[in-house]
Amino acid sequence: MTDPIAADKAHCWHPFTLQSEWCDPAHEPLMIVRGEGVWLFDSNGEKYLDGNSSIWTNIHGHCRPEIAEAIAKQAATLDHSSYLGFAHPLASELAEKLVFHFPKNTLERVFYSDNGSTAVEVALKMSIQSRMQTGQEKRTRFIAFDNAYHGDTLGAASLGGVNRFFSRFRNLGYDTQFVASIDALKFIDSSTVTAVVIEPLIQGVNEMRPWPKGMLRELREWTNKLGIHLILDEVMTGFGRTGTMFACQQENVAPDFLCLAKGLTGGTVPLAATLTTNAVYETFLGSSENAFYYGHSYTANPIGCAAAIASLQIFEDEKTLDLLPIKINFLEKQLAELKAKSKHIVEIRQCGLVAGIQLKPGLGIQTTLAVRNQGLLTRNILDTLVFMPPLCISLDEIEFAIDAIRKSV
Repeated sequence: MTDPIAADKAHCWHPFTLQSEWCDPAHEPLMIVRGEGVWLFDSNGEKYLDGNSSIWTNIHGHCRPEIAEAIAKQAATLDHSSYLGFAHPLASELAEKLVFHFPKNTLERVFYSDNGSTAVEVALKMSIQSRMQTGQEKRTRFIAFDNAYHGDTLGAASLGGVNRFFSRFRNLGYDTQFVASIDALKFIDSSTVTAVVIEPLIQGVNEMRPWPKGMLRELREWTNKLGIHLILDEVMTGFGRTGTMFACQQENVAPDFLCLAKGLTGGTVPLAATLTTNAVYETFLGSSENAFYYGHSYTANPIGCAAAIASLQIFEDEKTLDLLPIKINFLEKQLAELKAKSKHIVEIRQCGLVAGIQLKPGLGIQTTLAVRNQGLLTRNILDTLVFMPPLCISLDEIEFAIDAIRKSV
C-alpha cells in the first residue's frame, strides 16, 4: 500500500464528515493503530485517552484479552453460519443472558441484527406488522421526540428529529409525529399510533440532554393505558453507561421493544439485538403470511455472540456495575470544579458516565482539537464537548481527562 493517508484521501469516505475539508492537503488525519485499556495510539506513537469510547462503543477497554481470546477461539471453531433455518449454541446462550436482566413475562425474545439502526428497524417493522396481524391496520404512525436520533437507515431516519441530518428525508419513511415533551402527548390523536420511540434517561446526539426524572415511568404508563408500544433505544445508554446495566432499569420500566448494539460486544465487532415480549412474538405465529420476513446475512454471527458473552462475563467477574457509583460521583465533582473555574462553560449535563460540557457558542470544534493536543480524544456535538469514557476508566484517568479539558478550554 502507498502512504495510508494518501490512500485514505484518494479512496475513503468518512461518516458525518465534510470530505472537502478532510481531503484538503493541509489536513493530516489522525491514524489510530493500536489500543490498550482506555488508551489509543496513533501512527506517530502518540498516546490519547479514548474519551468518546470510540463512538460510544467500548466498555471494558481496548484489546481486552478475555474478549480477544473468545473471538479468536470462535473464529477458529465456527466463523459464521446462516441463522436462517439453522441455529448455533452461542446465539442461544447470549439470548438467555440478555433476557435474564428483565423480569419474567416481560422481554423474553431476542432478534439479532448488525447495528443500532437495524436494531431500531427491527422494532419498527415488528410493531407495525404485529398491528396488521391483530386487526389494528390503522396503527401505522410513530411518535418520536424533538432532536431525537435513532440511526441512519431510512426507517430509523424517519424518527430522527435533528433537522441537519434528516430534514431532506422526512417524507420518505414512516409517518412520524414529533413532540417536545411528554406533556405534548395529551394533545395528539393516539388511535393511529403504533409506538413511541425514545432514548431512555438521556438523549445522545441532542448534545447529551437528560430527561426529567420519572418521565420514562410516566411514558410507560401512558403507552400502557392506550395500547401503544414503547420502543426504547438503548444503543447508547445500554451496558452500564448510565450507572445500571440498562437505563430503563432505573425507573423499573420494561418496554415492548429494547434495541441494543454498540456496547453489546464490549465495543469490538458489530452485533445488535432487539428484545421483545412474548405478546408481540405470538402475533407472528400461525400461517406463513405471519412470519417476520426480515434479516441480515450476518444475523447472530457466532464471533459477535462470543464477544458479547465474554463482555457480559467481565461485568460479572469484575463487578463492573458495583464500581460505577464511585466513578460517577468523582466525575460529577470534577465537572463541577471544571465549570466553576471556567467562564467559557455554560452548563454541565451528566447521566452516569455520560457527560455533555456545554461551551459558549463557537468553541466546540476548537476545544475538540485543543484537547487532542492534551492527550484526550473526543468529539463535539455543535458546542457541546462529549465525555463518555469506557467503564473501566480509573479515577486518575478521569482526572487526567478533565484536566485536559480544563487546559484546553
